[in-house]
Amino acid sequence: MLELSSFQLETARTFAPDAAAILNITQDHLDWHGSFDAYAQAKGRIFGATTTRVLNRDDAAVMKFAPAAGAADAPRTVTFGLNEPTQDGDYGLSRDNGIAWLVEAVDRDAPDETATTRRRKRDAAHTPDIAQKRLMPADALRIRGLHNAANALAAFALARAIDLPAAPLLHALREYRGEAHRVEVIATIDDVDYVDDSKGTNVGATVAALDGLAQKIVLIAGGDGKGQDFAPLVAPVARWCRAVMLIGRDAPAIRDTLAETGVPLADHATLEGAVRAAADLAEPGDAVLLSPACASLDMFRNYAHRAEVFRAAVDAIAIDKGATP
Repeated sequence: MLELSSFQLETARTFAPDAAAILNITQDHLDWHGSFDAYAQAKGRIFGATTTRVLNRDDAAVMKFAPAAGAADAPRTVTFGLNEPTQDGDYGLSRDNGIAWLVEAVDRDAPDETATTRRRKRDAAHTPDIAQKRLMPADALRIRGLHNAANALAAFALARAIDLPAAPLLHALREYRGEAHRVEVIATIDDVDYVDDSKGTNVGATVAALDGLAQKIVLIAGGDGKGQDFAPLVAPVARWCRAVMLIGRDAPAIRDTLAETGVPLADHATLEGAVRAAADLAEPGDAVLLSPACASLDMFRNYAHRAEVFRAAVDAIAIDKGATP
């Protein structure tokens, strides 16, 4: 299993894994690639001619890598998304009585065969009768947020694409606790969650964090924007944010973009000051989210150093309030 960056894929010409996934394509590293299209094409080099393609059907840029319908010798394609899947072998979420389930779309006439087998046997004239096979409740995942449910579906789809057995994969998904600095809840103080998403170094990651947490949020954002357009932040900030604390070199650009939301915006010279101000504004049930949508090098050694400063500031708040973070 490899996780590859667009930098690594830029010069890849013969790479051909058995299966590969693109989770999303949002503006990032435009200062290096030169344009969004060049960045997207670099990410697309993860697919060889016969690689099974696992694609996020909620992302139009990703779905451009789906083969044309009816194309001869087209590679197998599997999609995942946050809605119910409608194609045999695809994955998604199904909601029933207030419970969200991770599901696989299966042909009712062949429910026990693998998707690979079903696709190989399918007659071109046959239209399968699709049912939603429940895999596990989304709430059984230890990682928070709808975006992480989508990530879990992508990981499951990748492993199933090479015919690994489902049961141990589902067990692994239940037990997985997530990675440091990726929407990581580091403390809860006075019923306010403090969430470290310092790895959220681009706009798409911050949009995913906001929509994934789906609660009132005081956001801390800013840093080196790498030439990104911050406009995709407008809708989720307007929907979820109680206020936004801005830091770093590109704070003015973010402020200009978010002004139309009507959400209170405040500039801070230090991350520590931003955390303290966010804590003062947050109400019980809220989250204080560090998801900068920017690189860190204008103020910190790296994203991990930024996270360390955030954690230290949260620890100081806990001490002041007599709480255990």
